[in-house]
Amino acid sequence: MKRLIAAAVLASTAWAALAGEITLYSHPNFHGSDVTLRDAAPNFRDFGFNDRASSLVVRSGAWEVCEHKDFGGYCAVFERGEYPDLARFNNQISSAREVDRRRGRGGWRERGEERGWDRGDERRWERGDDGRDERAWRGGGAVQLFAGPRFEGESVGLSRDVRTLREMDFNDRAGSLIVREGEWELCEHADYRGECAVFGPGRYPWLERMNNRISSLRRVR
Repeated sequence: MKRLIAAAVLASTAWAALAGEITLYSHPNFHGSDVTLRDAAPNFRDFGFNDRASSLVVRSGAWEVCEHKDFGGYCAVFERGEYPDLARFNNQISSAREVDRRRGRGGWRERGEERGWDRGDERRWERGDDGRDERAWRGGGAVQLFAGPRFEGESVGLSRDVRTLREMDFNDRAGSLIVREGEWELCEHADYRGECAVFGPGRYPWLERMNNRISSLRRVR
């Protein structure tokens, strides 16, 4: 089995390592050539592994893998474990980086900040842990979820992290979304648990594996 160790070659000051490790394999069930990463890899072409991964093992940390170089396109976060079949990502991974999920239940640090949303013309807000109120952004916020594909149906606009979409009666209902600002992690369970995917700025008329499965979301960059 051919093994590539990319940690030393791919060290980058732009993406600091968090002491994690991931190994990707060119065939399902951990067969074929493999490459091990311990630092961010913005372009798999640098070591001849672009669009070749069909299975992976996360030995430590949590890793975001993306279909395009420089962490672009469709992305998802894989936590520690073995993944013998990558399904949506089979032969489509072009970049990967570790993400910090060390703090707080289920991953990212829980921030004592207000969370706002806007449903249609109704203006609503939630009091944060620090006691402040903040109105949601009118016009959709940083992220806007739609109940139907192609931006159809009822929608909810968000500008802050949301631990559970049940609070606004939108749990497991999103079929499309628009990201206007930042990168957002959307997860299938409350408190950012279960399968998660990261979406950057853009319009997503279909959510594929995450369709009608989103229960929580938070900004990660």
